[in-house]
Amino acid sequence: MRASRYYAPTLRQAPVEAEIASHKMLVRGGFIRPLTAGVFDWLPLGLRVLRKVETVVREEMERAGALEVHLPVLAPRELWEQSGRWDTFQPTPFRVQDRTERWFCLGPTHEEVMTDLVATDLKSYRDLPLTLYQIQVKFRDEMRPRGGLLRVKEFTMKDAYSFDVDRAGLDASYEAQYQAYLRIMERLQLPVLVVRADAGSMGGSDTREFMILTDAGEDTIFICDKCDYASNAECATFKVPEPRKGPNRCGDSALVETPGMKTIEQVCEFLQTTPEALAKTLILNADGRLVAAMVRGDRELNEFKLRNLLGATTLRMATPEEVFTATGASVGFSGPCQLSDEVEIIADHEIANMTDITVGANKDDAHLVCVNVERDFVVDRFADIRHAVPGDPCPMCGEGYLGTDKGIEIGHVFKLGTKYAEALGAKFLDEDGKEKVAIMGCYGMGVSRAVAALVEVHHDDNGIIWPLSVAPFQVAVLLLDPQVHDLGQAADQLEAELSAAGLDVMIDDRDERPGVKFKDADLIGYPIQVVVGKRTAQEGTVEVRRRRDKAELVVPLAEATAAVQKLAEEA
Repeated sequence: MRASRYYAPTLRQAPVEAEIASHKMLVRGGFIRPLTAGVFDWLPLGLRVLRKVETVVREEMERAGALEVHLPVLAPRELWEQSGRWDTFQPTPFRVQDRTERWFCLGPTHEEVMTDLVATDLKSYRDLPLTLYQIQVKFRDEMRPRGGLLRVKEFTMKDAYSFDVDRAGLDASYEAQYQAYLRIMERLQLPVLVVRADAGSMGGSDTREFMILTDAGEDTIFICDKCDYASNAECATFKVPEPRKGPNRCGDSALVETPGMKTIEQVCEFLQTTPEALAKTLILNADGRLVAAMVRGDRELNEFKLRNLLGATTLRMATPEEVFTATGASVGFSGPCQLSDEVEIIADHEIANMTDITVGANKDDAHLVCVNVERDFVVDRFADIRHAVPGDPCPMCGEGYLGTDKGIEIGHVFKLGTKYAEALGAKFLDEDGKEKVAIMGCYGMGVSRAVAALVEVHHDDNGIIWPLSVAPFQVAVLLLDPQVHDLGQAADQLEAELSAAGLDVMIDDRDERPGVKFKDADLIGYPIQVVVGKRTAQEGTVEVRRRRDKAELVVPLAEATAAVQKLAEEA
């Protein structure tokens, strides 16, 4: 391939909206171009990288026994209503109507469509196990696209779904996919940390995310400093504190006027106290019923944990009208005392160890002080419902403490169970002729996101450093003076030999200064560069450069192919 006939427009400056390395370098290097917020064009270089990542994924999916299909982007509303996700999936799917006014969504994921496909033909236990996958474009209406390819409205994803007769079969399918993911990450040279996670809108259990640790990541990960515990912030747990409630320091609870003081900060300043001495009571709507969640004043409620605890499909903060129904007061003054009997009180474990608490009085512009659990109110359930914070004791080893890091989620595996199979009729007859529901697993991987993650992991100040396996071209032959016939012949000879050896080669024969070619070669990130220039004309030698560590060899032209092959094998 010749650069003079290739569409690879590089830029000297990154776009002003680009904040992270992958966004800057993929645009500057001519891999992608923004069309609008969260939507990108893929240029030839970028598409070559994307296709090479897909090849690695396909090879490992097939090695794990998965079969590839290609499903429609358009999914009918009826399927999503059967699963109950038409109105609940987040981020909101793009929705369209056809000329008959029938509704569809542009698939943000494909549990419904894949399950419907399998349900059509599934008859007997002999048809299982079965794992199907696809590499398909997905659409999600992200409110705040960011980070180039990291959070977008349109992206390429690999999603696989396993169907088994029982839990043991699901465990085996899950393990096969888990191991396939580890092999994919190793082949892509993406150092991953596997963390516990929440299944979100998909539902399920045994959820694991494959994270790339980087400051550019948008996910917070909690990691123990003594053992291998690692978890996404959404579901990070910690060692439950031992019961140690001390004696009350003050007498009966008392009402204190707090005019206009709705926030923890305002109440603390007004009452000359600290957030640790307060308890927040938050009123939420869980599938239509109101619950009160209590956490310490300096903590944040974890809605993922609370939703899972309640087994709720939807969970949201109560409206002002709902808060008034439960408490008789405005938002900001809710408390656990004298709540409506229909409102369940769920308190974080830390509340059990608190005494002389300040809480909302369920009366506008007022709080209660010297409030104590059991004496002044009764908790229906104590549970872990708050977000973890750095310094929390590890729930696994109990000896270490949790710290935080940032990460990019590349893959997500979890066990779906029978939720979708039951809703969409994926049933079969077992050995005894009894009808049973298939049990499912789900395995997603962000393929286009992996391209961005590769750049975040493999770059320096000069540009991208692609691993050999996914580089758009593995070798760049930099022809410094295309007008010299003998040099052009040398470059052509090298390209022919290297191509015959199975390497992808780009000859930079553009009418540009050598400095431009060197800068573009580093920016684009060709793993190996071969310089054909003045030294070749005078001495019959070429410079062979390795992008990763700047290592450079000067070898005779006749030995250049062997030198490049050796570097490629080492890579």
